[in-house]
Amino acid sequence: MNKNTLRSYKGITTIIGENSYVDESAVLIGDIVLGNDVSVWPLVAGRGDVNKIRIGNRTNIQDGTILHVTRRSSHQPDGFPLIIGDDVTVGHQCMLHGCTLGNRILVGMGAIIMDGTIVEDDVFIGAGTVVPPNKVLRSGYLYVGNPMKEARLLKESEQNFLKTSADNYVHLKNEYLQESSGNN
Repeated sequence: MNKNTLRSYKGITTIIGENSYVDESAVLIGDIVLGNDVSVWPLVAGRGDVNKIRIGNRTNIQDGTILHVTRRSSHQPDGFPLIIGDDVTVGHQCMLHGCTLGNRILVGMGAIIMDGTIVEDDVFIGAGTVVPPNKVLRSGYLYVGNPMKEARLLKESEQNFLKTSADNYVHLKNEYLQESSGNN
């Protein structure tokens, strides 16, 4: 891994879980903890400087995504950390800012999710969707639009795909790890 990939902030450096992959072009700064089997792809920027970032097991953060947080203040004593659950797929060039995502979620390419938003388990967020601050996205639904709207209940096949998508990225990440270790 490139020495610039993991950067300390105030003496705190990112912790990477077992069998996880962080591309050398990604930059992760400060108080970030990655679970096991996580993949962080090219050009991801994560700043756990003024609050913390936590990413669950088997989650993938795709190319060009920005991960950030909101500082603590008198208005918001805890600020807004960024918390991402297990088996989450975050598509290319998303922006996740001080929000909480549950488990088995797909965030479509280019989506923006703002401070204080809570996304429950088993949710699809369509490409380009903008989720304003402090929203709650209910489990089992598709959300689309700018600003986001609850579109419909997920089909069974879509709910099944949420875990499949995460599994596919675990498999791809393992191929990258194998190649980088010279065991191809």
